[in-house]
Amino acid sequence: MSKRIFLSLAHESGFEMQFIEDAFSSNWITSEGPNIVGFEKSLEDYLGKDMFVAALNSGTASIHLGLVVLDVKAGDEVICQSMTFSASANPILYQGATPVFIDSEKETWNICPIALEEAIVDRISKGKKPKAIIAVHLYGMPFKIEEVRAVADKYEIPILEDSAEALGSSYKGQKCGTFGDIGILSFNGNKIITTSGGGAVVAKSKIQKDKIVFLSTQARDNAPHYQHSEVGYNYRMSNICAGIGRGQIEVLDKHVALRRSMHDFYTSICSQIEGITVFEEPNQDYFSNYWLSAILIDPAKTKNNTTREDFRLFLESSNIESRPLWKPMHLQPIFEKYPYYGNNVAEELFENGLCLPSGSILSSEDRDRIKEAFHKFF
Repeated sequence: MSKRIFLSLAHESGFEMQFIEDAFSSNWITSEGPNIVGFEKSLEDYLGKDMFVAALNSGTASIHLGLVVLDVKAGDEVICQSMTFSASANPILYQGATPVFIDSEKETWNICPIALEEAIVDRISKGKKPKAIIAVHLYGMPFKIEEVRAVADKYEIPILEDSAEALGSSYKGQKCGTFGDIGILSFNGNKIITTSGGGAVVAKSKIQKDKIVFLSTQARDNAPHYQHSEVGYNYRMSNICAGIGRGQIEVLDKHVALRRSMHDFYTSICSQIEGITVFEEPNQDYFSNYWLSAILIDPAKTKNNTTREDFRLFLESSNIESRPLWKPMHLQPIFEKYPYYGNNVAEELFENGLCLPSGSILSSEDRDRIKEAFHKFF
């Protein structure tokens, strides 16, 4: 059988080893060191707008500490986009808070501003004003920034911007990760750039950043002995992983261009196939890194009423990985008891949507095999 084509693999830049070797030669094999400082500075320079970045060991840890800094406590309610990976929602439970899930809208597949406001009004009427809003840039597509911000500001609720999938994306020229009251990034092995495992909080002030770093290093008070006045966490990124990140960020724009090229590749293929829609930017204000290229398959319009699952299984038989869209959180066993506002947009997207191989490391041979699979099946 032909080698497996994966959805999204890490893509080495060739610069990583020099930073890793520097860490070993200088004995900075810990959660402090020049690679962490350098990686944070590179991210701050890339994002612009006077952002302050704290590098942590995962995107999930970043969301958790983001909620802590936004003062989310046990008994609070936090609004969260339903169509997302569970890491967006799990930290709400870490804090003992209650998630309130919101449907998607059809243009960006992200949090629906109309359902968002309906939820806020209803929760307030029940005496539970939400403490924060977690909005996600799904698959690298910016959410409706201005509409969501208008609702958040109207009710004075802060936004935690989950930009785990959207490093390199932008809206009206401003980088994703910089729109929220606090933002987060992820450098998991399948992301645009990786630190093998890692994440970051994007803060609006040095005070906020320093608080994140303090909490992520076990909340050690300024004392000659180990003294702790509040709960801390072991969430800081290691200097070794940050070295990988420093090598990776040098090719960030290149990786974005390669992912966008994969999107164009699918657009070209699918333009000739009835019943397939490629997930695309709504207009020129949006710039997506197309972390994952995705399609919708309408069985009513395809030949032989082909479904998303039919095609997924065919790709699997060809040793080509694909994956349904994120299963909405309000349909997950662990979250189904929590409030949900909206209609059935997220459900329909999940039922008909498919993520396709999108990595920046895919070869021309890989593309040929994928193209052949499309033509053979459809």
